[in-house]
Amino acid sequence: MIDPLNAWWAQQLVLCGWAFDPEPLSVSPETAQARLALLDVRERGELGWRLAEACMPGQGEALRQLQALELLALSGAAGWLDASSAQAWAEWVAADIQRHHASLDAWLTALRHARGQIDWTQDDEGFLEACQALSQLEREAAGITWEVLATWLSDRPRRLPWPATQNTNAWRLRAVFAPVLSASCDAHLDWPGVKSWLTEIWRVEGRDELIRMLLWLGGQGHRYTWDLDATRLMGQDERARHQWWESLGEATDYGQVMLAFLDSGEPLEWAAWDWLRLVDLAYAGWNAGWLEAHEAEAFAAHAGDLLMRRYRDWTAVAKAYQRGRSLFEGADRRADFARDWDVLLRSRSSPWQVTLDVLLDDAQREASRQAIRDWRAPAWHWVLALSAVREPDLLYRQGIDRAPETQQRADARRYLRDTLGLDPATGTASLASLWLPAQAHHLNQLAADAAHGALPEVKTPFGRALPDAVQVRNGLKHCTRHAATIFMAEKYAFYLMMCADSGDYDRDELESLAEALRGVLSRFYTGPGALLEAWAAWEAALPEGDEPSLVADIRWHRDDPGSPLHWLDWHHGSWREPGERLSLPRFTALALVGPLNAPVWGAPRPEAAHERDELREWLDSHYGLLSAEALAEFVDFLLEAGDRQEYQINYAPYTLNAARLREEIAIIESGECSEDERNHLLRLRRVANNISGCNDYDMAAWDVAQAVDLAIAGRQMEWLSAQAFDHLVERAAHLAQTHYASWYDYARGLFAGFSFFMGETDEREAFLQGFSEALTAWLTAAPPMAGSWASLDFPGAPPRHWAPLHIDTLPGDVRTLH
Repeated sequence: MIDPLNAWWAQQLVLCGWAFDPEPLSVSPETAQARLALLDVRERGELGWRLAEACMPGQGEALRQLQALELLALSGAAGWLDASSAQAWAEWVAADIQRHHASLDAWLTALRHARGQIDWTQDDEGFLEACQALSQLEREAAGITWEVLATWLSDRPRRLPWPATQNTNAWRLRAVFAPVLSASCDAHLDWPGVKSWLTEIWRVEGRDELIRMLLWLGGQGHRYTWDLDATRLMGQDERARHQWWESLGEATDYGQVMLAFLDSGEPLEWAAWDWLRLVDLAYAGWNAGWLEAHEAEAFAAHAGDLLMRRYRDWTAVAKAYQRGRSLFEGADRRADFARDWDVLLRSRSSPWQVTLDVLLDDAQREASRQAIRDWRAPAWHWVLALSAVREPDLLYRQGIDRAPETQQRADARRYLRDTLGLDPATGTASLASLWLPAQAHHLNQLAADAAHGALPEVKTPFGRALPDAVQVRNGLKHCTRHAATIFMAEKYAFYLMMCADSGDYDRDELESLAEALRGVLSRFYTGPGALLEAWAAWEAALPEGDEPSLVADIRWHRDDPGSPLHWLDWHHGSWREPGERLSLPRFTALALVGPLNAPVWGAPRPEAAHERDELREWLDSHYGLLSAEALAEFVDFLLEAGDRQEYQINYAPYTLNAARLREEIAIIESGECSEDERNHLLRLRRVANNISGCNDYDMAAWDVAQAVDLAIAGRQMEWLSAQAFDHLVERAAHLAQTHYASWYDYARGLFAGFSFFMGETDEREAFLQGFSEALTAWLTAAPPMAGSWASLDFPGAPPRHWAPLHIDTLPGDVRTLH
């Protein structure tokens, strides 16, 4: 039985100079290959373009359709397409020809007209003879007539034969570069020289580098920098924009295009530039043999998923890509839009004839999402994603891990040593001191109190808090719904990243800490949106001096669907933190050190060797303590008697006999003074003048603060065990509780003791001024990170703070809540 399609197809090939053969695919493979090369079709991508162009309305359409029939016959014969695919395409072209031409004569007339409009190099006589022969057959009702073909086609489904198996719809996206004709790939047919292209264009030379680049395109790409530049420039005047442009150096062409977009009100959307190239790169990896078919298809489907989320239709995709190309090339390509995109957007045989919203079905989208989650499943991706907000170049290192380069190791070691004071000899145990849940508790409590108008007064016995600092503190009310752990956890993630880059820490132990970090953040935040909202809120509320704000970066990750933070494995197992979560009483006890030390946000741990050398020198020069025994004995003395006893015995009695005090001062002033006598005289004068309220305020706080300070130093020197340290701190808290009722009372006693027992020095007034300012900051939390008194109830005092709205707090006693 004669196949109507093949017979009609063979008849049309006569118009191309072929001898009639009822089997269009009967040409030898060698002859077909040679003819394809003569027609400048040397790989399947070009064939795909010719098929997409075949039904492009306008001049020459009929000739393009005729040539498409010839190319299909040649590609089927050459083995570029299997017979069923070649016939499916021929059927679709035939149907389209029939839809737009009422008869064979109309079709032939259109062909003759089109040939007359171009410089046709073939023999017109042969073409005209073929037209006459076909017309004669039609009149004689011989062969497959127009009507016979129409009847046969009417029973056939109408579907463009682009690959439509599971996930192959995603390859329609690659039509930007070359349409994909087959559900399988053959590098010889589809992309000759693909590995050279990957090396020369992308600097990619293997599977691992390819995967990292694919994840970078999906998760960050060029759009990250462009988006941030555009956001910043929108709020600037013409002069600031010009200064930005001048600062770009070799990238001024890019800047010129960006400014042109801003000036003309062009939509600032170009993510398609990254996501369409993600498809192209995935296809290249498949052709290169570096990706399995399912891997390449998953990456392409991921790009499709992102495009479907961002754009309403193909035109929006095309315009976004054109903007991105313009920025990348530093040349405004908007005027070229019609020329570059007409085939894909207007041709009836374009692979983009399906609407964007049905490009992938729900199952395909979910499969692609799971594939991306699988790539980012290891807990270490949390470390990488969080760190990359601060250091965006880290996202070039997504995917399969690699050893740090020499320069990376040197930079990381320098940072860990000079900034964090970490010694690799102490191992990952030293990282526990960088996990600061007490700091998060402090911030959460301040935010809750700020929201309820319950923050401390800005005026203290030592002065008023600075207005700017108060404004920052009061602004914490906007953070009350957001757990603060992310504010310190993102820094901790960066520290882990630096430890890994240094190459000096056990990687398995770092991975374990990353797993603990994931568990904590998964518990405190319901998902990436909640985490990023919290991070942006706290980052905006607590600017870091001269450091650039990360708020715009964080919001970019919040809003961009491809950001790695949206694709992390969000779960938590058994509760375990990267470091100790202090109990609230212990945190309160450590806060008794006050301004004698930097704010203590965690339990002290043994320090590295070079840090111990500095501590040893301080202990010797200030207290003459050279051993663990001496330190323990002195701390015990402070808690039992301390300097307060010296005041009570040697100075307090003088407050009852002013005349005797004046006589004592006069006697010492009348003779030569030893150093001890000189110090005694100075203290007598302070008693006489009641300097800093030394006669009015209980100075036990001075002993308590010193005891806690020295206990911390002793633990850092490893002169005290954890148990001995805890015992001393508990004694200090009990002593404070028996002497004072509030932080204000404690602060007065601490300042009085600091002032009274300070030796005479030219810098005394500066020291007192600095200490009073520090006490003001600790009491008012202005600035918030100055110290923790404002967020804590004094030991033994009744609770006075509002409860935060979340569980990101410290447990209230020695038991844990988790």
